[in-house]
Amino acid sequence: MAVDTVITGRFQELLERLGEKAIQDYYNPYQTFAWPESLPSDQPWMTESLTSTYGTAAGQELGTAQRIELSRWESANFYSLNVHGIRELLTEVVNRIHMPGFEVPSDFFHHFIGEENEHMWFFAEFCRRYAGKIYPSPSPFKAETSGDMDVQNFLVFSRILLFEELVDHYNLTMADDESLHETIRQVNRIHHRDESRHIAFGRELVSLLYQPLRQKLDEGQLRELESYLKRYITSSLNSFYNPQVYKDAGIPDPLRFRRRVMEDPARREHERKAARKPLAFFHRIGVFRDEEIPLVA
Repeated sequence: MAVDTVITGRFQELLERLGEKAIQDYYNPYQTFAWPESLPSDQPWMTESLTSTYGTAAGQELGTAQRIELSRWESANFYSLNVHGIRELLTEVVNRIHMPGFEVPSDFFHHFIGEENEHMWFFAEFCRRYAGKIYPSPSPFKAETSGDMDVQNFLVFSRILLFEELVDHYNLTMADDESLHETIRQVNRIHHRDESRHIAFGRELVSLLYQPLRQKLDEGQLRELESYLKRYITSSLNSFYNPQVYKDAGIPDPLRFRRRVMEDPARREHERKAARKPLAFFHRIGVFRDEEIPLVA
């Protein structure tokens, strides 16, 4: 069943409103950012509560200077994850634009693709300028191989939405953090502004795509969808614990340090906080039976 067969008047109105907003908010990223030659090395580059070691016993063993150094590489890892995540979602959306069944949202897809391409550029630009590299992509999460296109479409746009919601938690926090350099705040502020439209679109689209699946699939198959998406959340959270980040920050035995941090019970609260909004949304529309996520492993 194609998405156009479940389109509602509400969805069409939303697409028109978001499309108009995208035009009104349009900016040229190549002219918007006045990249400074460097960023202060004695100030954090990421809000402390967002760093992967926050609240852990291992993190408390680090001195102030090392925590600041760690925040620089945590910041670069976050923007690198955005580069790789955006490339993945762009591929999926491009594969569906102007395809049968996606005629109605195709115009908004053009805004989406253009904005995400620009996001990928300025995240990559930040990494190259201030970290001197883009961290490699984490191990790819196994794609759904079901031959059912309805299932594939639902899972693709669900993953896109989950990715955007998790990232937006970080964007909002850093955009409001006055302890960060203005360039860092600006990157996060601008990304959040665009992503708020993408999230509004994604929530409505995912809700529409799930409706026919509730009638089409049995309970076991629906629970498989839930399990798959929750594993995706776990995998996404797992990518924030990057041993290369710890190595670059000068932390000895980065793999052991990573295990200590990941296994610290204090991290569960911060992981749930990062995933709170998407968990509540998927629970509300019936995809998830609860708002729990599997342990990061």
